[in-house]
Amino acid sequence: MVQAEHSMINPDGLKVLVSNYLTGADLTSIDKAWKLVLQVHHGKKHYSGEPFFIHALEVASTLASMHLDMDTILAGLLHGVLKEGVERDELKEKFGESVASIVEGCTRITKVKYNDQFTHQADFVRKMLLAMAADIRVLLVKLIDRLQDMCLLDVADRQKQTDVARETMDLYAPLASRLGIDWLKRELEDNAFKFLHPDEYWEIATKLESSIDERQQYVDEVISILHEELRANDVQPIRIIGRPKHIHSIYKKLVAQNIPLERVYDIVAFRIIVNTVKECYESLGVIHSNWAPVPGRIKDFISVPKANNYQSMHTTVVGPREQFIEIQIRTEEMDRIAQEGIAAHWAYKEGQKVASHDAKLFRELKKLVKSLQEVEDPREFLDSVKGELYDPDVYAMTPNGDVKEFPRYSSPIDFAYAIHTEVGDHCTGAKVNGQLVPLKYQLQNGDIVEIVTSPSQRPRRDWLDIVKTSRARSKIRSWLRREETEKALKLGREISDKALKKYEVTLKKLVKSGHIRMLLKALKCNSLDDMLVKVGTGILTVNDVLEALQPPELQKEKEVEQLSLSPEEIAAQMVSQQTAPSSSSGSAIKIDGIDDMLIKISQCCNPVPGDPIVGFITQGRGVSVHNAECANLLATDPKRWIEVSWTGMENSHYRANIYVQAENVKGVFADISAIISADNANIAEISALTSQTGTAEINIALEIKDLAHLQTVMAHLRQQPAVISVRRF
Repeated sequence: MVQAEHSMINPDGLKVLVSNYLTGADLTSIDKAWKLVLQVHHGKKHYSGEPFFIHALEVASTLASMHLDMDTILAGLLHGVLKEGVERDELKEKFGESVASIVEGCTRITKVKYNDQFTHQADFVRKMLLAMAADIRVLLVKLIDRLQDMCLLDVADRQKQTDVARETMDLYAPLASRLGIDWLKRELEDNAFKFLHPDEYWEIATKLESSIDERQQYVDEVISILHEELRANDVQPIRIIGRPKHIHSIYKKLVAQNIPLERVYDIVAFRIIVNTVKECYESLGVIHSNWAPVPGRIKDFISVPKANNYQSMHTTVVGPREQFIEIQIRTEEMDRIAQEGIAAHWAYKEGQKVASHDAKLFRELKKLVKSLQEVEDPREFLDSVKGELYDPDVYAMTPNGDVKEFPRYSSPIDFAYAIHTEVGDHCTGAKVNGQLVPLKYQLQNGDIVEIVTSPSQRPRRDWLDIVKTSRARSKIRSWLRREETEKALKLGREISDKALKKYEVTLKKLVKSGHIRMLLKALKCNSLDDMLVKVGTGILTVNDVLEALQPPELQKEKEVEQLSLSPEEIAAQMVSQQTAPSSSSGSAIKIDGIDDMLIKISQCCNPVPGDPIVGFITQGRGVSVHNAECANLLATDPKRWIEVSWTGMENSHYRANIYVQAENVKGVFADISAIISADNANIAEISALTSQTGTAEINIALEIKDLAHLQTVMAHLRQQPAVISVRRF
């Protein structure tokens, strides 16, 4: 039975496809590959239940229909053999290095299965991108492999359907778009959409089917008018096509515009194919002279092609019966590139040199891979991948005419990072069309953008709220992480030095004596810097370091001593040590009140200079400075506390919250504000309500210099006749 099945299914059709465009190709290599496929996959099933060799033949045949080179077709046929035990050297010997390399690339990225765990999924995508950068044919084989999988996904269980469909929508379809293979992108999106949103898919599909006759009548009417008007103006179109947009693009329009399907008028897209670029522009003029164009919907991708080499003229007009219709105008060659993408100018065929536009696409893809490889966090990496594979909505230019593509609402910061990381890091502003604009300006189509930089400028955390491209976001985060690491290293060194000083030990002595190796091993740190960064970010505490240095008996003594004291007593002891003349100069971390990336004034108690304070080393967020009597501090582990002291208060301002109870009389708010202003304090926030007893209860957030300043303000408020009480909270 198996032999009969094999004889009925053979690669003859594949050989016919190949011979139609690869004249003189050695087709015996296909027979040889087919023989290996039958041998290796004997009895093996695709998840759909059909024999795996049928799936392999379908992949190879689709690649041949795209007119790809022989090595790619053979790799498509053999893409699963390495997983079944065939050695790479055997493939190389039988089919050459190129085939072996492509098959190996496909196998390497398939080994990591798609799942919901971010780390595993990120590993899969990284391997995919690396293999793609080494040889773009790896991605082409994987895209067609995925297309065949999607066509058979109906027989899989529901969980597998949604997992594969989500991965296809997020990764494979956008990658097909990047390669400019429009038909493949559409099929992948529609197939994925069918499994992700089955109800919506079938609702749209059913309504489209029910209106097919009416729609065809309208299409015929528009095509007839276009033919007549173009010929009357000496433009001879090669052909005019009217086809429904694919289901997923219609769905996106419904969601974006929040309208029912009946109100989507431009369901049909018309395409005019002409002979020359000149006729493209002439056709546009003819169309606009007959039908009013929709403002903002005219896009010229002929003079400014997309990054994937796509060229076409787009316009949306109010056509017959007042319906919106979208029209694309392009030459025959542009249409072929739009459909086939990178395969239209295949760089590997018959030793041809890489065309300049393809070379640019390869460079862009490799630059994409390089930038994404720098992102370490799995969740951030996957977000970056999705962000980098967006369909651009905005096209802006440098003063030299280089076109940059962006998602909607992108800013000059996005533009700066699209030029170079250094330009983005030092961006201070931008000139758009010759006019200075703020960094939060939203780029528009056709903007000419000139970035203004300064050597002293650095990325800021609030930029993350402005940028829209993943490239800009990852670069900003990368810079902030480096800065955070440097500050954590500095803070960790300071904390460790001051803690060790009490025991007459220094880091230098530990390094010189060799004890540092024992310490690092005990703390599972790779280096001294690694240990100090972990101390600075709170991953390790000072107690962890000291305990690793002390013999067990001393550790037990210290634990007994700590257990004998209450949290309040430990905090009071730290405060008294910090204020003692003999130790105040060197034992405590100096706090200047300015919120730092790793030293922050706690908002739960808002201590101000003059308040007794204790530092709490948080996990990964540095030191949080609390009032020594703060309930939140006293509820934490004292092992994470460190001594801190105020310094540099002269030009700093601090926040303090006060509660004022006053008689609800006319002018009381004005009087309170006047007192605060007269004392040179500032009201940051204020809220008030009237109690059941008729008094006014006012919460005020003040900006003051220190505790003495706060006490002065509170004393003056108490002297106001209408004020009943004032307290800090």
